[in-house]
Amino acid sequence: MALQKNDFIQIEFTAKTKDGEVFDSNVKEVLEKMNSNSSQKPFTFALGQGMFLKAVDDFLTGKELGKYNIEIPCENAFGKRQASLIQLIPIKIFHEHKLNPIPGFMFNFDGKIAKVLSASGGRVRVDFNNPVAGKDVIYEINILNKVEDKKEQISALNEFLFRKNFDFEIQDKKLVMNVEKPLAKFVELFKDKFKDILDLDLEVKEIEVKKEATNQ
Repeated sequence: MALQKNDFIQIEFTAKTKDGEVFDSNVKEVLEKMNSNSSQKPFTFALGQGMFLKAVDDFLTGKELGKYNIEIPCENAFGKRQASLIQLIPIKIFHEHKLNPIPGFMFNFDGKIAKVLSASGGRVRVDFNNPVAGKDVIYEINILNKVEDKKEQISALNEFLFRKNFDFEIQDKKLVMNVEKPLAKFVELFKDKFKDILDLDLEVKEIEVKKEATNQ
């Protein structure tokens, strides 16, 4: 049966540029060659919900389980390179954080990843473009299965949205989720998302943050 929007699927994938440079994967053998610590487990997501690269998501909708090679032009992948995203930053900012801006190094600037291009005259030239921007890419996808278990779907959505799982219970058409008090209001913002994808009404129950035991 053809896959449809909101279907949860589990995939293995490898993404590479057209010249063969691998930049992302969750396949064990590929990650070992890359010396990467990325997750080696299959990725579970809902089709049509922005949980994966849109061009791949669109391609897989309507397909069957199996393997696919998807060629994607740069404008539909990670965009074209933008000259405005190459900026000069005073070197003292790096020194204040005890960082040495060596060309080729990658740094995190308030959640934005940038690559150092050069450093001279007290200024550092950095590139905020995605490392794969401007390149056509190929995704090798293996759709392993369609995930039907509602609890697995909820766990996958929690992992994607919140990078953690919460204790939860399904009561008829309602999802009751136990969330630590500081996060409760934030999680409630996604009620419509849970309704749209899972057809469940989300109820958030605030719980106290668990305190770690300390040795006396």
